[in-house]
Amino acid sequence: MSEFDLVIKNVLIVDPDRDDPVAGDIAVRDGKIAAVAPGVDVTGVPQVVDGGGKLAFPGVVDAHQHWGIYNPLAEDTASESRACAQGGVTSALTYMRTGQYYLNKGGDYADFFPEVLDLARGGAHVDYAFHLAPMSNRHIEEIPDLVERFGVTSFKVFMFYGGHGLHGRSADQSAFLMTPPGERYDYAHFEFVMRGVRAARERFPHLAEEISLSLHCETAEIMTAYTRMVEEAGELTGLAAYSASRPPHSEGLAVSIAAYLAHETGLPTINLLHLSSRKAVDAAVRMASAFPHIDFRREVTVGHLLADITTAHGLGGKVNPPLRPREDVEALWEYIADGTVDWVVSDHACCRDELKFGDPRDDIFLAKSGFGGAEYLLPGMITEGRRRGLSYGRIAALTSRNPAVRYGLRGKGSLALGKDADIALVDPARTWTVRAEDSESTQEFTPFEGFELTAEVTDTFLRGTRILEAGKVVGSPSGRYLARPYDHA
Repeated sequence: MSEFDLVIKNVLIVDPDRDDPVAGDIAVRDGKIAAVAPGVDVTGVPQVVDGGGKLAFPGVVDAHQHWGIYNPLAEDTASESRACAQGGVTSALTYMRTGQYYLNKGGDYADFFPEVLDLARGGAHVDYAFHLAPMSNRHIEEIPDLVERFGVTSFKVFMFYGGHGLHGRSADQSAFLMTPPGERYDYAHFEFVMRGVRAARERFPHLAEEISLSLHCETAEIMTAYTRMVEEAGELTGLAAYSASRPPHSEGLAVSIAAYLAHETGLPTINLLHLSSRKAVDAAVRMASAFPHIDFRREVTVGHLLADITTAHGLGGKVNPPLRPREDVEALWEYIADGTVDWVVSDHACCRDELKFGDPRDDIFLAKSGFGGAEYLLPGMITEGRRRGLSYGRIAALTSRNPAVRYGLRGKGSLALGKDADIALVDPARTWTVRAEDSESTQEFTPFEGFELTAEVTDTFLRGTRILEAGKVVGSPSGRYLARPYDHA
């Protein structure tokens, strides 16, 4: 009887700390990586998989998704986790808040979050965790309990929600956010959230580096004014109009405000989410120089790296912050190449056709914001990254190791001994065309329709169990909720 449950033979093992992959085998025991070496003895091993010389990436840790935003949470948990498996994603960190969308209710997280966990339980094909957004004063008070009781160590602020809606201008944000009477969701609230997260770090010093606050950095006042200007001018349409209505300097200004508030409150663990433009990342770099004691992490989405306002397939590319002109896409790749960007995510938010598009369908300001993309995360990064000289190791760090470290997923992020056997096998010589109909997501469109990718995830393993075989999702849901810190011991 072998000491291993599974051996994946004949693969090129990708290490986030090494540029080039190394030929070898991966042995698994009890869902963990038990050996990584050439020529592993397979005598008596109950399952042996021939990797056929493919790349073996650590399972992707997609640190930014939105399950349950446009569809019932239980439905999204099932379908969108299947799409995750297609993209080599084995851990999905999904954002959740009270208010309209999601569960469409307010109240304390002590009551709200157990319902979230119940709705997701047993339905996911990949492991998952939740970031939570403190929308009210009471939520700030609950932060220590969320850390200690539920293993939630990451929190979020939507900087534009104070005076701008999810899809555009809004006249009544209190009703949208379902916040208590008399409370405001504004810069003062963001400051108090930061103080609350800092207090949690002090209360749990052994977790301090894994307790962080993420910010969606756009400025409501700038966006509201520019939306009016764009609509009144009537010169731009589609994604170009939406990008102009939420200009890059709105991002840069919000980044600067967030950074100073972090300095003022003494909160050092700040994540700047889905930076979409040169101006946004430039502001982030400037703030890191101004406040070197703040440990900023900078996130970019695969959507902003693959598509621009011209190449995206139709208004389905509406997202916040917007897709940008090609020069901003190239700037983001420059920042990835020089190490400025810390991780890449999908910002996956499944929005079905009947919800996505308004009436008329060609009005960008009536369309809903967001789209799926987890299934294209790793293939897209390899396709564009390799074309630009990015090493396989750097791609693994951007898609797996770096977010795992920041967000307390100690058992994820690499193929090191003792870590979870989360593995994505990739054929780097397979060219294929993106078609929405081929995705396991319930979204009937994709802004990447017709894009040609030159790498394909063929097989995905979650804790040693194959969940994708020859490009097809297999088996029943086996994903688990990851209370953090999630260790591999």
